[in-house]
Amino acid sequence: MKTVIVSGANGQLGRIIVQEFLLVGYQVIGLVHSSKDQNVHANYEEIIIDLNDEMRCQQIIDEVSEKYGNIDVVILTAGGFALGNLSDTKLNTLNHQFKLNFETAYNVARPAMLKMMDQNKGRIFLIGSKAGLDVSKAQSTIAYGLSKSLLFHLAELFNGIAKHKNVVTSVIVPSIIDTPQNRLDMPDADYSNWVTPEQIAKTCLFYCSDEADTIREPIIKIYNRS
Repeated sequence: MKTVIVSGANGQLGRIIVQEFLLVGYQVIGLVHSSKDQNVHANYEEIIIDLNDEMRCQQIIDEVSEKYGNIDVVILTAGGFALGNLSDTKLNTLNHQFKLNFETAYNVARPAMLKMMDQNKGRIFLIGSKAGLDVSKAQSTIAYGLSKSLLFHLAELFNGIAKHKNVVTSVIVPSIIDTPQNRLDMPDADYSNWVTPEQIAKTCLFYCSDEADTIREPIIKIYNRS
């Protein structure tokens, strides 16, 4: 049985990713800040953790590896969003977004990457954004965009390190995700142009499949018609 670790596992995206991977027979380890008891499944293990705690993240990777063997997939959905133009964005806002969007990913991705290098197999998925990929789209979300931009550099760095290994790090770049909160925030939008959490989850599943084993795609854009 393959093993996937999902951070932000009870969030609006993470919860769907957990469900989709359980459906195809993965052992799923869900990392959450607090338990909501939404996933009760024989192959689901939930771990409450502060993802800004570097030592605890390392321990979790070690414990999962010891218990289940190989760590096949890591999907890091934990993070947060903030509006703010140049006049609004001071250093404390940058630091907060950095901790939410980069540090929480790095603390899990680094030890997972080292484990995958040892086992010579694995897929890491980071969740980017258009604002992180293209700075011209970040003028009203400066702290958010800057923090997300670091994930693209991290993927590039990891893929360089793993060039001759069967380990790939990709950044998923969605357009607007069709969630209840986004519908509430944008009631007049055309939801049919958005991307569903299910589409993102199934894209991750495809890149984890045998059919995609030779694909080393660092940036995966899931835009639908947005």
